[in-house]
Amino acid sequence: MTDPVSRTILLLDIEKYSDRDDVEQAYLRRMLYDITDRALEGAGIDERLRLRADRGDSVMELVDAGASVTALLRALLTEVPAQLRAVNRMASSSAQIRLRGVVATGYVAVDDLGGWVGSDLNHACRLLDAQLLRAALRERADDFALCVSESVHAGIVRHGHPGIPAEDFHPVTVQSKNGPLRAWLHGPVPQGTDDHSEKGGTPAPGDSGESPAPGAAAAAEPGRAAGPTRPTVPVAPASPAPSTSPTAPPGGVVLNFNGGSPSFGGSLVTGDQHGVSGGQVTGDVHLGGSGGESA
Repeated sequence: MTDPVSRTILLLDIEKYSDRDDVEQAYLRRMLYDITDRALEGAGIDERLRLRADRGDSVMELVDAGASVTALLRALLTEVPAQLRAVNRMASSSAQIRLRGVVATGYVAVDDLGGWVGSDLNHACRLLDAQLLRAALRERADDFALCVSESVHAGIVRHGHPGIPAEDFHPVTVQSKNGPLRAWLHGPVPQGTDDHSEKGGTPAPGDSGESPAPGAAAAAEPGRAAGPTRPTVPVAPASPAPSTSPTAPPGGVVLNFNGGSPSFGGSLVTGDQHGVSGGQVTGDVHLGGSGGESA
């Protein structure tokens, strides 16, 4: 096996390739290679600076580390969509070609059988096969969806070079055999997939993982209190302490002491108290915080 060397990894894959018959697949492969060659040539990357592997419905290109990744991204974002539009406007529905693409960087070695090996290459292939990228292409009106690796975004995209609008790339995390992979998707992030956008947002109620404080649910509904439900007893405004004169105290409060257990008419007992809403009160009764004991 050769020593690993730094390479730019370009992957392009045809959508719904296996749904076509042999004649249509052969046509789509010709279109794929033609579009790939034109994009690389437009980026100033000739055949001496790249190595190609055929994967049937997709193409893999290892590009020399000295070639401009900025020029390659610019060609992918401008020339490839234009080529796809030109091809598809003249093609029948069965010959329409739509592509997913990935650009990554990393170290790749060549084994004794001529195969390419390297974890960076594996990660790029995982991004190409991610459900999120497939959904992104499926939901778009145009014919191309591009994803770049974290290293490509950090080194190129985020700097906003001409023809590469950084604000059009959004962070995403895709699931793979190697665990979660962080990447950047060009264009809108699809919803309802197994993979996830990393955009922030307000969590839905109950999504925080924290239990609500006791009584919080009841407090959200006027007229409800925590605990068992019981009738609501209206409370009259506070009034001065009851007078000892025969005149009834203000506020409509009636206190009757008829030699037995006291009964209370109205809704207010002034001062410190222990009371039960409704029913009969028995035992010692303390009014006004006197603290005295009954005889």
